[in-house]
Amino acid sequence: MTEGMDARLVRAQERYEQAVFGGDTKPLDEAEQDLVGVEADVALARGRILHARFLETRLEDAAELALFERAAGLYRELGDARGEGEALFWVGTVHQVIRQDQEIAGPAFARARELATATGDELTLSYVLRHLCFAEQAAGRVDAARELLTESTRLRRKLSFVPGVAANLIGLAHLAASDGDREAARELLDEAAGLAADSGARGVGHWIENARIELGLA
Repeated sequence: MTEGMDARLVRAQERYEQAVFGGDTKPLDEAEQDLVGVEADVALARGRILHARFLETRLEDAAELALFERAAGLYRELGDARGEGEALFWVGTVHQVIRQDQEIAGPAFARARELATATGDELTLSYVLRHLCFAEQAAGRVDAARELLTESTRLRRKLSFVPGVAANLIGLAHLAASDGDREAARELLDEAAGLAADSGARGVGHWIENARIELGLA
């Protein structure tokens, strides 16, 4: 989402008035494009809200996937590769996280990775790499999983996305523990806890405490 939604709505209103009162209908196509962009942004935002509700209730709302797919299609129609990549990441997330289907999630993540890389969208790329890590981990490819999550964490540090760094460190701690390196796991969780506290990420703080218990490091 590169431009404020309000600005596009105002511009669409201005072009309507220009057409009706000024007799110039040429800008109407541009107004339509603006509104397609607004629709895409709203679909993406609504889908994310439904995903947040899923994380709280663990109950899927069927509208979530439809919203993300709608957003991806609209961004594609607009030629907005950055928006399409972000929406496709969420399509993959629904299949991976909610429906537990790594195979169907894979192509969406792969395309999202391509688009995020091509457009320089490092935040979306960090999310894609994190979830590709989960897929590798589920397949038992620990080294590949660690490489992906390490790169995701590097990007998040670069972007000063502190809660996201803390969340990734939890995953790295699990990978360290799976290698038998409990001390490294403890250090990663300690760093994560500090970052979560400093950034006010209380939700991530709960994840850290759960990880300590799960790994026997409480």
